[in-house]
Amino acid sequence: MAIKLKDIDLKAKLADKDEYEERLRKAQLQLLLIQRHIYENKREAVFVFEGWDAAGKGGSIRRLIERLDPRGYVVHPIAAPTSEEKQVHYLQRFWTRMPGPGRIAIFDRSWYGRVLVERVEKFAEKEAWQRAYGEINAFEKILTGDGVPVIKFFLHIDQDEQLKRFREREQNPFKNWKITDEDWRNREKWDKYEDAINDMFRETSTKYAPWHVVAANRKWHARVTVCETAVQRLSEALGCETRLPKGWRELDQ
Repeated sequence: MAIKLKDIDLKAKLADKDEYEERLRKAQLQLLLIQRHIYENKREAVFVFEGWDAAGKGGSIRRLIERLDPRGYVVHPIAAPTSEEKQVHYLQRFWTRMPGPGRIAIFDRSWYGRVLVERVEKFAEKEAWQRAYGEINAFEKILTGDGVPVIKFFLHIDQDEQLKRFREREQNPFKNWKITDEDWRNREKWDKYEDAINDMFRETSTKYAPWHVVAANRKWHARVTVCETAVQRLSEALGCETRLPKGWRELDQ
């Protein structure tokens, strides 16, 4: 059955801060073990983050990489294509950002812009964005077939939570740079984006690269879910050990 946003339980949350810190700490250390495996075995991994504006993609990415060796990963913040990039196939700028042996690539927005923003804003013709589903699936199948896990997250919040976060950003001098007129314009097209997102799940959530929809109304829940899901998916795909050593809490001082 295809994923639909309306079926996601946005009330999901953790018990308290102690649970958040314990589970996050454990998952981050497991990710560090996985990173070591990736480096030593010259493997690769790709993360894709999509979601509503202000859903917490940046905060989740920050917790994902917090304990990793910065030499072993790169975060790609994806903006609108340049004039030069518009002259070539849209996937070309992502091919050139693939991680390479021993490294991890993290995409803050991605090639899915073709079937989301380019569809809704009519930057791509209907025939082009419809064709993109098959192109994206083929792209990800090439990667996973070559042993590169592609782990995709969509962070989901409701409209009330988004409005709350928009207003908080406007009032916070450390965050007000994050809120733009474009964010408010996108909000007015919520229903169109929701249709595009549901179509994206239906067409591109595959066995080799499934979508993981994260309930993100509660930031602690979203961050822990992202890190724990990353541990599970990477350990399965790479066949690596994630069991922490005895006394790991005392060792992690």
